[in-house]
Amino acid sequence: MRPTAPIRVLVADDHTIVREGIVGILKTSPEIEVVAEASDGAEATRKALETRPDVAVLDVSMPRLNGIEATRRIHEALPETRILVLTMHDDDEYVLKTVRAGASGYLLKDGAASELVEGIRALKEGKSCFGPRARQTLSRASQNKTSAEENPYGSLTDREREVFQLVVEGKTNVEMARILSISPKTVDNHRTRLMAKLQVHSGAELVRYAATHNLIL
Repeated sequence: MRPTAPIRVLVADDHTIVREGIVGILKTSPEIEVVAEASDGAEATRKALETRPDVAVLDVSMPRLNGIEATRRIHEALPETRILVLTMHDDDEYVLKTVRAGASGYLLKDGAASELVEGIRALKEGKSCFGPRARQTLSRASQNKTSAEENPYGSLTDREREVFQLVVEGKTNVEMARILSISPKTVDNHRTRLMAKLQVHSGAELVRYAATHNLIL
């Protein structure tokens, strides 16, 4: 009988010690192969497109591109890649946002190592995997038809979403230009357009907008 191919997994977390710990756990399982690691959401998206993993394990709070936006982009580009969010955040809003973005699982970092391995296996088999708190959140949301949330990013383009997060992180136009490999003038153009779309008039108002819509992760 032909041996079963390993489950190919991408791991993304901006804390090196945490990421290495997750990778170490996964490498103890003979049925899992870690094919890529990433330290931010943008890198996770790029490496997912390069390696096309079976499962992507993503943190929520990551620089450059947060885990919710990375989930959305990976899910849209690679619908066959299942996404498992592994985070310390147990807030209802984060659970709902990641599921709406395309995640098939949501586990907390304080869970057992075996729970993570079982979650990856479940996603590979086409199932979902949600911890107790996440299941309660999804159950309440399914019973409350008014819980559907308007997209807080509105009509922002992908690039404008990236600039949005970097502004909230406190980056200057020059720093954003370097990170995104575009000119400061182009950054300023994106910043002006996104602020107009969200109807805010300053960086401080943009940060308040992000806080109000739970976009500061």
